[in-house]
Formats: sequence, structure tokens, C-alpha cells
Amino acid sequence: MVINASQQFGRLGEALAIRHLKKNGYHILARNYRNCFGEIDIVATQGDTIVFVEVKARSSSRFGPAKGAVNRVKQQKISRVALGYLKEMRQTNKSARFDVVCVDSGPKDCRVEIIANAFPLAFG
Repeated sequence: MVINASQQFGRLGEALAIRHLKKNGYHILARNYRNCFGEIDIVATQGDTIVFVEVKARSSSRFGPAKGAVNRVKQQKISRVALGYLKEMRQTNKSARFDVVCVDSGPKDCRVEIIANAFPLAFG
């Protein structure tokens, strides 16, 4: 399988996100979890909470900051996948939330930010 530069940067962004999450007390349960509804980048726990994490990496500000990249449609898709995960793992009684990790890489530095509880469960 050939990986293009964008995919390679995405993988690097996920690796940086995981390192940052671990430093902040998250325990990684799964990467690139898939079910019939789609994919979630990272499933983790922080304390007793299951956290579904979407990673957004930007190598430039041309399309705006990574922070603004999880729109309502994406939130709905992530919500469906998360509910499927909770049912599959028989964890529907656990508290859960949605975090976004933003990786903004400029010419001189890279900034990683965790936005905890970035959005509520979304349906539409």
C-alpha cells in the first residue's frame, strides 16, 4: 500500500496526539476503531470516562485551524460510531465524552491541543 504525503502527515499527527494524550493521563484502548458506522481515530479512557478522540492535523493554516475542522456532520458520524463501540463492548453504562486533539504544524513549530468535551452526542 502506497502512502501519500497527506496520509503520512495524518499518521504523524495521530502519533503526536497519542503521545500528548498519554502525557495528560489518558489510557489508549484503540486506534482507528471501525464499525459499520465509520471510524474513530482514538478510543481512550481518562479516569472512569471513555473518551472518543478525533484528531485533526494541519500542516498549514490555508484551510483554517485544526480546531474548526469537526463540523456537525462529522460530529454525528463520530457519535454513531461511539454508540456502536459502547454497545459492542457492553459499556453503555459508562460515562463517555468526545474530545478533539488539534495538531497545528507551522514552518517552525508544532502545537498540540486537547479540547476536552469538544461537543455533545450529536444526531440529526
